[in-house]
Amino acid sequence: MNYLNCTASIAALALGLTACSQPANEPTETTDTAATATIEYAPAPSREGLTAGFRDAGTAIWNMELLHEVPTPAGFNDPEAMWAPAVEMALHTAMEAGEEVARPPSPISFANTDIAFSGNRIVLGNWHGFNVFEAEGDAAPELILSVVCPGGQGDVSIRGNLVFRSVEDNRGRLGCSGVAIEGEVSAERFRGVQIFDISDVSAPRQVAAVQTCRGSHTHTLVPHPSDPNVLYIYNSATSGVRPAEELDICSDGEPDENPDTALYSIDIIRVALDAPEQAAIIERPRLFADSETGEIAGLSAGGAIAGQEREASTTDQCHDITVYPEAGLAAGACSGNGILIDIQDPEHPVRISETSDPNMVYWHAAIFNNDASKIVFTDEWGGGIAARCQSGDPEHWGANIVADITADGLETRGFFKIPGEQTAVENCVAHNGGLVPVPGRDIMLQGWYSGGVSMIDFTDSDNPVEIAFFDRGPVDADELYLAGNWAAYWYNGRVYAPEIVRGLDIFRLLPSAHLSANEIAAAEAIQFDESNPQTQQRYVWPEEAVVVQAYLDQLVRAGRVAPAMAAQLRTAIDGGEASAMLTSNLAAARTAASGRDIERFQAISDWLQRAG
Repeated sequence: MNYLNCTASIAALALGLTACSQPANEPTETTDTAATATIEYAPAPSREGLTAGFRDAGTAIWNMELLHEVPTPAGFNDPEAMWAPAVEMALHTAMEAGEEVARPPSPISFANTDIAFSGNRIVLGNWHGFNVFEAEGDAAPELILSVVCPGGQGDVSIRGNLVFRSVEDNRGRLGCSGVAIEGEVSAERFRGVQIFDISDVSAPRQVAAVQTCRGSHTHTLVPHPSDPNVLYIYNSATSGVRPAEELDICSDGEPDENPDTALYSIDIIRVALDAPEQAAIIERPRLFADSETGEIAGLSAGGAIAGQEREASTTDQCHDITVYPEAGLAAGACSGNGILIDIQDPEHPVRISETSDPNMVYWHAAIFNNDASKIVFTDEWGGGIAARCQSGDPEHWGANIVADITADGLETRGFFKIPGEQTAVENCVAHNGGLVPVPGRDIMLQGWYSGGVSMIDFTDSDNPVEIAFFDRGPVDADELYLAGNWAAYWYNGRVYAPEIVRGLDIFRLLPSAHLSANEIAAAEAIQFDESNPQTQQRYVWPEEAVVVQAYLDQLVRAGRVAPAMAAQLRTAIDGGEASAMLTSNLAAARTAASGRDIERFQAISDWLQRAG
């Protein structure tokens, strides 16, 4: 692709490449006229007033169609074990008072978590284990495998027939037994990354269990740059450090008193795919060290934020690390900071930039755009268990922030948060998601817990906007229960959104004033064999007419091409003859264009030249 107005990014400094970002003064496309002015589309409905219910809650949906509501499989969903923060506090108070109380084995024993894809298989993580479904086309997915292995939070990824799973709970056991572990130290306790072989779905096997000092809250698969048999896992942990009596590589404390502390690092696990049972930690890099002094605790020290009652987080951990191997980069959402990492040598990642913002109290997740010129970071204010999307909540708290990658490092720009229409019984905050492969634009999907699923256009870094959503009412009208869409991901033409207590929601996108049928078809042309959370793959669109028509739709929507010229171009793109005048006018428009319009006009011009 041919870009103008390019600036060298920090990625360029690390990789010897150039990255181009949209000029700050380029208009936001999605606020302009629809590409097809003769079609009238419904405005966004309100999310307010949705009725409560477990299976019969009210819904609001805009520019999407709900295809399937796949219930959580039997044995992985106990409505009696759903977690209500207020109920949990009451139980804790009663136990402190010496009362005998009955409670579930863990506050969130059966919550669905993240999701991974391989071929027509869908792997759904759960605090209680994981489930594998198969889906053919738009048919309802069918359950083919359930693995019971208590211990959250149960995030999953997949490579071939190997399923990787994060375990952080103290109740995790090496043998996946549901029998409770007694005591602070136990040789049977497991906290770390599990590896399962599911090549025979009738007899899945746990082939490795890599113990780590703080367990595994999330993990990220990182391919070896040249050896397809080697895979790395970047392990992120957020809980306390295990005693050395349980795992001898572990020790706690601040680095000024204990330079060997397990805090302020991540784990790098090496996996040989032909011998996964040998998986082991090979490095624990200090990604937060001061770049000049080498001080281990070199980033946010946390503490009070001026003018706020909230406190910033200490950067002694990463919650999520999203890698983009084809760009040689990773983005770490690391509690008190967002960081950019050079992963050209995946065994020795190096932090090359960091950012912070007083509106962000817990940097939680990260998503690159396709050309790696910007990152969306999310803030999990309240930890996902609080109602943070009410009308009085600040619009920049618990939100997304866009950071451009520039020659001077990460530069924070605009915020996005869904409208404050949720109630006091709906846990809601920005959570996990990924890109939608629409050429020429930066579009992402995201779960907001009980705030549902949102699709956001962040092409204009300063003005990200919502262009589609789905929302479901709370589980209960009077009590807040942990529920809602954990995440939302695009995979091979459909949107998949795990729901914490209800199961899995599957959608397709609908043409709208903000997204044309051609743009959706161009996105559907991208097909992957596998897709995992936090491991981004570059989108390369096929040379097909629908992709070029998608670029033209964007130019028309933004008012860059007059209707008469657009009609001539559509005919020419579909195989008609392009007149000399049309070709001349197109070249003139290309010369006068700026920002991403250059790419769009160039794509049309290149197509017509090839066709001619």
